[in-house]
Amino acid sequence: MPMCYNQFMKKQSGFTAIELLIAFVVLAVLTVFFVIQRGNLEAANRDQIRKTAINAMYYNLRIFYKEHGYYPDTISRDNLTAMDPTLFTDPNGFTLHGHDCTYINWIDDYEETEGDCDFRYIVFDCDQNSRCQRFRLTANMEREASFIRESPETNPRREE
Repeated sequence: MPMCYNQFMKKQSGFTAIELLIAFVVLAVLTVFFVIQRGNLEAANRDQIRKTAINAMYYNLRIFYKEHGYYPDTISRDNLTAMDPTLFTDPNGFTLHGHDCTYINWIDDYEETEGDCDFRYIVFDCDQNSRCQRFRLTANMEREASFIRESPETNPRREE
């Protein structure tokens, strides 16, 4: 009896090496895409935290000005008391306090000063008593240009 072609070809179950390779490549591409997107989302979240903090500082400075008639030459938890004090700490753990930036490592129990805060407070038109008429708040962002809030160009007390 002659042998048929079908008898030589045995039925095999499972995947071929090419199918497994294609599946592996697809999974690898999806994993890389997921990791990149996750990093982008985390950076965008940190940037949003920075914007929230700068906006809170801005509005608290406006309140300070209405109460005192000037802007302070430095800002901290001590003079912007209506603000959530945790907002002075940037997403990297550095806390703005006056002109200083402090990082406290609670695990290793050390404090680092002269750090690199994401937040900057710059004042203009100050008198000898450190009473200023204008300011600029800046946050260094990861995914976009620096976020800046400035005092109004006109003196709000003179508008009344």
